This record gives sequence, structure tokens and C-alpha cells, in this order.
Amino acid sequence: MPTLLLEFPARRYHATPAGHHVNEGQVEWPPSPWRLLRALLSVGYTALQWPSGSPPAEARRLIEKLAGALPEYSLPKASGAHSRHYMPLAAFKNGKEETTLVFDTWAHIAGGTMSVTWPVELDAEETGLFGRLAVCLNYLGRSESWVSARLAEPHEPLPVANCRPARDGATPARGWEYVTLLAPQAPELYSAWRERELAQVLADLPLPAGGRKLPAALQKKRDKAAAPYPGDLIAALQANTNELRQYGWSQAPGSLRVPYQRESDSFEPASIPARPASLAAAPVQSMLFAMATESGNDHALPPLARTLPQAERAHRQIVHALAGTNCPALTGNDAEHRPLTGPHGHAHLLPLDLDDDGHLDHLLIWAPMGLDAGAQAAVRTLRQTYAKGGAGPIKLALAAAGGLQQLRGLQGPWGGRIAAMLQPARSWISRTPFVPPRHLKERGVNTLEGQIQAELASRGYPAAARVALLHPGANDHARNLRHFVRRRANGPQPPVDCGFALTLEFSLPIQGPLCLGYASHFGLGQFVPAACVAPSATLET
Repeated sequence: MPTLLLEFPARRYHATPAGHHVNEGQVEWPPSPWRLLRALLSVGYTALQWPSGSPPAEARRLIEKLAGALPEYSLPKASGAHSRHYMPLAAFKNGKEETTLVFDTWAHIAGGTMSVTWPVELDAEETGLFGRLAVCLNYLGRSESWVSARLAEPHEPLPVANCRPARDGATPARGWEYVTLLAPQAPELYSAWRERELAQVLADLPLPAGGRKLPAALQKKRDKAAAPYPGDLIAALQANTNELRQYGWSQAPGSLRVPYQRESDSFEPASIPARPASLAAAPVQSMLFAMATESGNDHALPPLARTLPQAERAHRQIVHALAGTNCPALTGNDAEHRPLTGPHGHAHLLPLDLDDDGHLDHLLIWAPMGLDAGAQAAVRTLRQTYAKGGAGPIKLALAAAGGLQQLRGLQGPWGGRIAAMLQPARSWISRTPFVPPRHLKERGVNTLEGQIQAELASRGYPAAARVALLHPGANDHARNLRHFVRRRANGPQPPVDCGFALTLEFSLPIQGPLCLGYASHFGLGQFVPAACVAPSATLET
């Protein structure tokens, strides 16, 4: 007796039983005889290059023999599993894209081999063809249900069947359960059924008496009436879903629902693992968010000049998500609500314009001291934000998380831009205006250069060998920085409401991000390597 052996390399079997919707969460286990024969026919066309719609004679004999008997199965242990997806419907309602919930259900195979044995005898030609079809079978059910199949050797030992056709009216034995599978009719039974059905539908369209010629219109009507009934069982197995729907079939012609008995523990609901008390996510140093408008118009994003308000708004949202939990990396305060001392290790919220179109398109949250699991959870609550005068919310999506080394390795044009910004360099230029943290003096430590050097020292950087001012009157880049918002909406105000465009030269390359001065944790005082800015911007006066 021929036995088909199936293994599931991915340990998944995706198939919805006939007559059920995918969202019902049903799994056809074991694969029905109807599905198996359709799969063999499909492989014949795709792998063995059979003529379209017409299997060779030996293939017809093989399929008809297998269809004439109900197989027995030996099933490996399996359990049900599913995932949920919100699929877009390409439609909008109240300004939001509509989605629909879709269940993806599958059988998780514990391992081992499934065997399917048909109680028929095949000749050598049919056996050889069955073996060729089996080795070409690479999936069963949905395309992600990978299988490795072969025909068992004649004297190969096989496991005992644990799923077999049920006797009519028999009560399942203890430890067994009923399951209904779709199976084909025997070819002769299908032919007899088709003749009876055609006799009824063609009764109102009789042939002309006396051997007269059949009118073309009558022939067309008879052909249309007979079209829903495939010519033989092979044609019925090859009917597709669109054809069945077109002719109003709720079940494929030539198919039967057959009761099977299987061992009760051969398919079980998936067990739900205990949720750990805490999810100890590894600390990360930076989290990068992409910004987008609902319309997809990049020019509707906030202008670069509103770097400070956008960073401050995002920080308020994150702190609100903390719900009073102490998180020094995000608040900059210790457990006693005192400001942290030492190097600026807590979070910097740095809005970025990575495509240089004058509009903010990313938000980098960088904390040298690291963001633990609680901080990451609060940051991940960022889903959307708003901008002054904006037409609607700005969507935020987490694009990357990790250390600066991981950010430098991002692919695509944005990744290249970030890598250039984080590249060690000796020459740095203002990307956003530097606002002095203290009142400016003409002499002493509070001159413009003195405050720059003090800011560098407080962050652990070496002193700059040269500090040069870019004058707005002769430099386009410096002129653009005049329009930046320089005062916080909430929090301390700058001693002097003025911003400067500067270039810094170091004796040795230093590593960014480089943020100095007032509101440097909210995007002001950003410096980037001079190579990231147009050459004309570096001209000094």
C-alpha cells in the first residue's frame, strides 16, 4: 500500500478547513484527502510540466485509485497557534486608515513525520509517478507550510495509525474524537451522480426529435446548464474557488465530508506560557523615531526652526507616561528630585532634519547613561505629537534602538546621514544655534569662548583649539539660525535670548553627538562635523 511521508521543516502547517473562514481560527488537521490529491495534481503541472488541464493517462489512473479509498494517518503531536494582524483596507474613515482584524491560525508541529497510507495497490508505473510527485511537493496548504515529502519504501516500517475513517454511527472509543475531513468521491460514484444531475437540469432542454440538427442556441443553453458540473472527478479536483463561487457551490462537486477518528491528544490548544514578572530589556543608549504626517507630505512637518518646542513637547509626553515613576535617565533628577551632577548622561531629545529640506523628520533620544527597560517602555509610548499650526497629528514610529555603533550601521540614505553626523571629526559647526547658559561678559570665564570651553569640559571633551563665530550678515547658514525658537515654553529661560552660529576646531578628532549650552538636552546647541554642512556655510567673517 502506498504511503506518503511528510515532514514540516518550519514545524508549521497553515490550512483552513473547507467551508470555514480564516477568522474562525480553525485548522485542518490532518490534511484532508481532498487537499492532498489537489496538491499532487498541482505538482504535476508545475514540476513535471503536464499539459495544461490534462494530466497524462498514468496520472489519471493514480489519482482515481487514490480517490477511490480513504487513507489512514499517523500524526505527530501538534497544537494550535495563531497571530493577529490588522490589515489595511485602502480606505479612510474620519481621517484614519481603516483596518480589519485577521487571524492567522496554524498547527504547530512538535516534530516527527506524518504518514498517509492509502489501502490500494499501485503498479510499477503508478508507484514511480507517485514517488516523483512526492519529492517535488514543497508546501501543503498555504505557501508558508513547507513540507519535505517522499514515498515510503515497500518494506519500510511505519508507525501505527492514530487517525482513521470512522465506522458509520460508531461512538468514538475512549481517548479518541471525531473530526470531519473533505474527501473525494470514488470516480464511478461521481460519474453516476453527474449523470443524474445533468438529466434533471437538461430535462427542460431536450434534444430535437427525429435526428434533426441541434440548433446553436439550444446547444449554447445546454452547455451553460452543464457548465457547473465538471466532466469527471479529475476536473472536479482542479476546479478553483472562483469557479465554485460563480456557479453557487457551497462545497466542491465530487467531494464528501467524511468522519474520521483521531486520538484526542494528537491536536491540542496551544498552552499559554506564564508571563515573566518583569521583562528585563537590555539597556540601550539611543532610540531613533521617524516622523510623518497623515497625508505623507514631508513639507507639512515642523520647520527646523521649531526644534526646541518639538523636543520639549515630546519630553512632556514621555514624562507623563512615567506616571510618577522615578527615572533619572529621562527626568535628569535623582530619587530626591535633585538635578543629576557630573557629565550630562541623561536623555537628550534631538529633532533631526536628515534630508536637509528644512523640516524635522526624525527624533533621536540619546542618553549616554543608558535607557533601562522602564525608560524604554515610556519612550515607546510616543505614537504621535503635534506642531504649531499643523493640519493634524504627526505620527512617530520607532526606527532603531541600540548604541551609537548600531545607529552608524543603519542602511539607506538616512543611515548614511546619521553615520556622517556621528563620525569622529576635528572640525564641527553649529547645526542649531548655541545659546549661552550664563550672561555674556567681555572678559573672564563667561565670554562666549569661555562658556564654550566650560560646556566642553562639563561633558568630558577636550578644550577646543579654536572657536570662530559665523556672522549672519555674510553667511547664509548663520542667517538661517536667527529664526530658531530659543526660549522654552516650560522651564528656565535663557539668561540672554540670543543664538550664535559657531565653528569649533579640536587638536584631535572627537566623537558626537555634540550638544552644548542652554536647552542642549532639547535640541539647541547641536554641532555636527563640518563635512555634513555645505562648504559655503563654513566661511567665517
